Amino acid sequence: MFNYDWFHGSGLTRQVEEAKLRCAAKTFPDIRKNRGRNGDTDARKYMDELETRIILYLKDGLSYEMREIADVGTSSALAFECTPVDENYQVGAYVIVVPFDDIARVEVFAVHPDEKPQENIRIPGFRANAGEARD
Repeated sequence: MFNYDWFHGSGLTRQVEEAKLRCAAKTFPDIRKNRGRNGDTDARKYMDELETRIILYLKDGLSYEMREIADVGTSSALAFECTPVDENYQVGAYVIVVPFDDIARVEVFAVHPDEKPQENIRIPGFRANAGEARD
């Protein structure tokens, strides 16, 4: 199902727009009747402000959050920059190349910034030098 044309053509774009439309419909129920093309400027503004997260699940059990598709000149696999989970690695950039056949599913999460769930609170563990002698 997933191939170059799905990601670079209309497949991913349609899924992102569908997620945004369904998210907006929770606040503006009438927006779905006209597929977001109605004249309600508040609904349109709301929809334009929505943020999305794209999660790729691979057949081997790994998952990645796609930040942006990368153009590395290949059409036989998907190249993308991913969002590292570990905050220590969020200072750099990871570009991943995944064969299309390895992609099991794609999820798109749409949310308005004012309604975005709080990030998980990190509970720090013990410091590495906690067992060392103290002065």
